[in-house]
Amino acid sequence: MKFSLPLSECLENLESFEVEGEWAGHVCGIATLKEAVEGDLSFLGNSRYTQEVEGSRASVILLPLDFNGHPKPGQTYVRVPNPSLSLGRFCRVLEKRFWPRPPVGIHPTAVIDRDAHVDETASVGPYCLVSSGARVGPGAVLTSHVSLGAHSAVGSGSCLMTHVTLGDFCQVGRDVFLNPGVVIGAEGFGYETVDGVHEKVPQIGRVVLEDEVDVGANTTIDRARFSETRIGAGTKIDNLVQIGHNVRVGKGCLIVAQVGISGSTTVEDYVVIGGQTGIVGHITIGSGTQIGAQSGVSKSIPPGSAVQGAPALDIRLFQRITALQRKLPEFFARLQEWEKANAIPQK
Repeated sequence: MKFSLPLSECLENLESFEVEGEWAGHVCGIATLKEAVEGDLSFLGNSRYTQEVEGSRASVILLPLDFNGHPKPGQTYVRVPNPSLSLGRFCRVLEKRFWPRPPVGIHPTAVIDRDAHVDETASVGPYCLVSSGARVGPGAVLTSHVSLGAHSAVGSGSCLMTHVTLGDFCQVGRDVFLNPGVVIGAEGFGYETVDGVHEKVPQIGRVVLEDEVDVGANTTIDRARFSETRIGAGTKIDNLVQIGHNVRVGKGCLIVAQVGISGSTTVEDYVVIGGQTGIVGHITIGSGTQIGAQSGVSKSIPPGSAVQGAPALDIRLFQRITALQRKLPEFFARLQEWEKANAIPQK
């Protein structure tokens, strides 16, 4: 991706900043501190890379307000409250330039049921399907090969990327972003075993995504057995996440890649769930809880907790146990020496 933007345009989306240095050319790339060359913009988003700033060849570096040091000749430091956030806002400028929303209208290859409603300001791309009773709101975008089930709804300003499937009666709120391959409203996993036969239990509910939810590529959110599976406003879900039927996720949660949440579990507001965590069904994760990566959660967790491990333990206990595990070879060697010194036969 090639671009050329004057420094002034790069800074116009930043709310507050301090500039030091004499470089006033065009920014032509974004790179890490170590890999940057002249014309690149870089940033210090983690203090562990502080030592790389001095040797960086980047022409513009976004730095924390309290950073000590001065730019080299032909280089500019831009001090901001949050370098990573400032870089993200600059990238919004590039996103609008290189990935503009498609034009308003319905592509001739799209199939729109006569009972569906597509707002005149929406965009429906190639080979999309909008089924009977479905509604596409103002400014919404269906990029290509998107399938909307019967009586489903997509709210204003939402964007559904290629090969997204939205099941019957499912609802997507305002300014939702669904990455490629997302499946919302697939059949929940429900069976009753009778005389050794697994009899399917119909899943007749729906999924509701509230406003400003983001869902990563190839994530699946199952429709409810009855009632609804619901994802709260502002929650962000990573790639390859599985959320089971009748799960309730609160607002502002962060759910990282490869998490699995079993049916009928409630995840309250502002919970953070680390990657590859598995959560059993029919429990409650309290508001503000943080769950470390690769944890196994088998019981309810009180609000404000921090846990990790399988089974999940208080984070401080988990860290103590982990520290002791590292010492097990040493402890075992010392035990052998003690047994030998005390003439205890070894098994």
